[in-house]
Amino acid sequence: MIELRDVHGQRYIGTDLDRPVQIDVYGTPGNDLGAFMDGPTIIVHGNAQDGCGNTMNAGEIVIHGHAGDIIGLSARGGKIFVREDVGYRAGIHMKEYNEKKPVMVIGGTAQDFLGEYMGGGILILLGLNLRDGEQHKANFIGTGMHGGVIYLRGDVEDFQLGKEVGVAEVEEEDYQILQKFVGEFASHFGYDAEEILKHKFVKLFPLWLRPYGRLYTY
Repeated sequence: MIELRDVHGQRYIGTDLDRPVQIDVYGTPGNDLGAFMDGPTIIVHGNAQDGCGNTMNAGEIVIHGHAGDIIGLSARGGKIFVREDVGYRAGIHMKEYNEKKPVMVIGGTAQDFLGEYMGGGILILLGLNLRDGEQHKANFIGTGMHGGVIYLRGDVEDFQLGKEVGVAEVEEEDYQILQKFVGEFASHFGYDAEEILKHKFVKLFPLWLRPYGRLYTY
């Protein structure tokens, strides 16, 4: 295990590591934490800046605070758990291939363009810090989405969604996915998973698998 203390914005921590090592970060790491990593576990005891998990291939990032913009950018595997809120464009360009599927669980809420151009993976937004009756405020959710799935705890209005996104009720298969990953989230941060799962969830999915394919064919 590696401990990094008094971290104040240093970038690229854990970048391109391919060993199953655990890195505990005390402070606020800078951009591209865990970029391209392939196996390590990074635990941030505080907030994190932009680009966490950029193009990560495998491993786990656990953030005991807030995270900045473009978290999970182009992630193609691994898991990211954030206890609080995230910034803009969380999950942008997430992708998957065969059994390789990235997962991101956000305990708070997100800013605009959540899941933008998402091509694969699982993104779960819990909104645990929202008051009763308060909804997520993000707009343009799933703009350009052409793969993967977003599970959102609570409700969302049609005008908040990208035109490529459909809304469905959660079915048994979806609930099993939620049980697994919300359970892991809860174990990281000391929540009661059953209590979280009692609330209503909606499923956001892409209406078209290749919405831009016709732009490049004749």
